[in-house]
Amino acid sequence: QDDGVMGGRSETLHHVSSSSALNFTGHINTNGGGFTSIRAPLPVKFPANAEALKVTFRGDGKTYKILLTDGSGGGPSSRSPSWQVDLPTTNKKTQTDDDDDDEPDVQILSFQDFLPSFGPRAVPPGKYELDITEMNQIGVMLSLKLSDGRPNPPETFGVGEFDFSLWVEKIEVILKEEKEGKIDDTCET
Repeated sequence: QDDGVMGGRSETLHHVSSSSALNFTGHINTNGGGFTSIRAPLPVKFPANAEALKVTFRGDGKTYKILLTDGSGGGPSSRSPSWQVDLPTTNKKTQTDDDDDDEPDVQILSFQDFLPSFGPRAVPPGKYELDITEMNQIGVMLSLKLSDGRPNPPETFGVGEFDFSLWVEKIEVILKEEKEGKIDDTCET
């Protein structure tokens, strides 16, 4: 979904490479808008002992957001929020199917750090609680706003019209071992 729903002119292209990496790329135009996003259904529900996502990616220096929703919308008119966390990236050469010259970035995104949001508006703390087992969709967004509702600075977003590119190579679920406190990252999304 691009900002065209609000009268904007941003465009998104996305495809999955032969190595199963998601290429989220496009052009942002902040005249009348300023965000672009993609969402997909989760292949399986998160288990109750899921505690984080491990994201392997190559970015362009912009700060993206990872989104989770229960599938009921999560936008300004929704009854349930989307849950967002910032994904800052470094400016790396984007991957091609045969390009292994540099290592991707890896970040652990704790579910405790995901913040509720209705569109560009953050929600006051304590009003909603994330139930990870109720999430049905995952997404990526590039927006004028960070997850906490503050402006995404020009250095990590852009100004006017600009291109963007994010390769998401893998997203894994990190599980908390209830008895021993170990982390098991064998569940892949």
